[in-house]
Amino acid sequence: MSSAAVDGHRDRLEGKAALVTGAASGIGRAVTERLTGAGMDVLAVDLRPDPDGPGIPYEADLTSPEANAGAVTAARERFGRLDVVVANAGVQHVAPIEEFPVEKWQTIVSLLLTSPFVLAKEAWPALRDSGSGRFIAIASAHGLAASPYKAAYVSAKHGVIGLVRTLALEGAEAGIRTSAICPGYVRTPLVERQIPDQARAHKLSEEDALEQVILAPHAVKELIEPSEVAEVVAFLAGPAGRAFTGAPVIMDQGWTAR
Repeated sequence: MSSAAVDGHRDRLEGKAALVTGAASGIGRAVTERLTGAGMDVLAVDLRPDPDGPGIPYEADLTSPEANAGAVTAARERFGRLDVVVANAGVQHVAPIEEFPVEKWQTIVSLLLTSPFVLAKEAWPALRDSGSGRFIAIASAHGLAASPYKAAYVSAKHGVIGLVRTLALEGAEAGIRTSAICPGYVRTPLVERQIPDQARAHKLSEEDALEQVILAPHAVKELIEPSEVAEVVAFLAGPAGRAFTGAPVIMDQGWTAR
């Protein structure tokens, strides 16, 4: 038996369908690979989808509510069902509050908070029909703690946890479980692009910014791998994750233990 078949048997996800946002790279790509490997049909949504990546590529600008609704409709029409939504798409901007552009705030909040809300709103009937629907948001340790110079990102991620808690109460009778995965720093292009910005904001070299800023909150001074986050998504999406709803799932290398 192939490893993918073994994983699919273990997770009992075969024949189900998922929508994953931010699927072209980083966590989203790893999640898409993991779920397709378990036998799921996956619509891989991104602003610039990878036609050679895992899943079925779908192009959408998720700062638009209409684009979020369109992605849900596309998944339901393509697969005839929708069992799992993974709201992962993200963007970052690092700047002191007095220099933080309002348009950056609006973009970040639209993508990190409004997009998950619209995805949930539009997918809710399908998740209810699934009988075991899952709504999984990739939040962050920044949904539980703050860092300077990230006003929009921290605010949006705190909001995502509130959204997930609300959805858990609304979905309980229908069997819909909702979770907010809260990783620390993950080895993704989004994190790598932060290093020069953090260096400028803190007036450090890029090497010192990685050590003194990026990894400083971690008790364990290591980046998390995207595949590790994907394993948690697969666990929550399967029957073993049925007791997890309405709460953050923390995997932050000890960041919030302090």
